[in-house]
Amino acid sequence: MKGADVDIVGVSKFFGSFQALKNVSLSISKGEFFSLLGPSGCGKTTVLRLIGGFEEPDSGTIAIEGKNVIGLPPDKRHCNTVFQSYALFPHLSVFENVAFPLRIRKIPQQLVREKVMRYLSLVQLEMHAAKKPSQLSGGQRQRVAIARALINEPSILLLDEPLSALDAKLRQHMLMELDAIHDKVGITFIYVTHDQQEALSVSDRIAVMNMGEVLQIGTPRQIYENPATEFVARFIGETNVFSLKILSIDGTKIYGEVDGLGPMFVDDETDAKPGETVLATIRPEKIRISADLPNTNGGRINVLHGIVAEPIYSGFQTKYVVQLDTGMMVTVYRQHANWSEGIPDIEWKDEVYLSFSASDMVIVEMHEQ
Repeated sequence: MKGADVDIVGVSKFFGSFQALKNVSLSISKGEFFSLLGPSGCGKTTVLRLIGGFEEPDSGTIAIEGKNVIGLPPDKRHCNTVFQSYALFPHLSVFENVAFPLRIRKIPQQLVREKVMRYLSLVQLEMHAAKKPSQLSGGQRQRVAIARALINEPSILLLDEPLSALDAKLRQHMLMELDAIHDKVGITFIYVTHDQQEALSVSDRIAVMNMGEVLQIGTPRQIYENPATEFVARFIGETNVFSLKILSIDGTKIYGEVDGLGPMFVDDETDAKPGETVLATIRPEKIRISADLPNTNGGRINVLHGIVAEPIYSGFQTKYVVQLDTGMMVTVYRQHANWSEGIPDIEWKDEVYLSFSASDMVIVEMHEQ
């Protein structure tokens, strides 16, 4: 497989008195599409710059293909970077922008032409070779930057929020193209983004970061379905969090109570003991909303009562914000695939019941007492 393994062990980084990274460790496999995801200022771009050699860590090790690269300059690390700003030369044509790394290496002209046209074809820009960057759309300029980064055939491509300057539809289109390019070239992609949907859409694995720490590493499905902390649960999509006092535990079957809401069932693993309080989360799409009291058939189904505070119609679904009897707000999604099956509309200020299975709840962390 092409690409290179990257191993970061116990890395910390200070900028003056500010600690940007706190004992960060992660391993990225050869050929993997790996995303660093988190809010602005969480340290994800610092990790990228450390891998690329633009910064050096204060402690810890960084290895590429098992070789410690600390102290090695960027041009010796077999990494190329695609920046958010594209960093194209405005006075050069698309062809010459892509050819620039080869010109520096004094590659023969015939080989330059062959390689440039091959990589322009890869990003579907061969018909625009003679144009200047100012004559291209944002998405096309980004593809030029990607072609230029790939032409030196690096082992690792570092992408620093490369799509953030594009509008939403173009961003989705470019995401698919980027994924297709990764499949074709097969090298290691390390992608920095603050956009959860971007990371979920293209990544083999994701590292979720906050305040200089890696909170969880996993596949998109693992991160979304089994968040490790309340921050991860809330940052990846939308969720509802309950503070649950545990009354009894039988294996993974947990019986507890939520203050003011009564008993609640959870089917998940926890190190907590009866009498302790945990945070349990449920995604909005896993909750059913109805005007009638649901029949639980004696199963481990949780039922809550409330009033619709706000229905938000968005075409393919309606998002309901429901105020429970305690005043707590719960978010529910209802898909419109069933709209033609006779389900009555639920509207503002309607009295409703919310129901969800214990197996769809996830305990994310102990509650801080």
